[in-house]
Amino acid sequence: MGINGIISAIVVGLVIGALGRLVVPGKQAMGWVATILVGLVAAFIGAWIGNAINAGTIITLVIQVVLAAAGVAAVAGGTRGRNRSLTHH
Repeated sequence: MGINGIISAIVVGLVIGALGRLVVPGKQAMGWVATILVGLVAAFIGAWIGNAINAGTIITLVIQVVLAAAGVAAVAGGTRGRNRSLTHH
């Protein structure tokens, strides 16, 4: 993968991750690096699922955003729980 591919992957990860963060209510306790990583994973898995079920571009994008939202909720929820346990003891 060349530099253009890496930059494209980061941009896609950021966009999908940011869309996932917008779908999840409340403030998420996670940084932009985690958002990009969640977005990249959601983009790749969503593209694979979309290809496997022969979905169009819009359906694939919806799958990617839903996966990103689930990933954001899981990562932010796990981080939020750790921070609470540290501050209340």
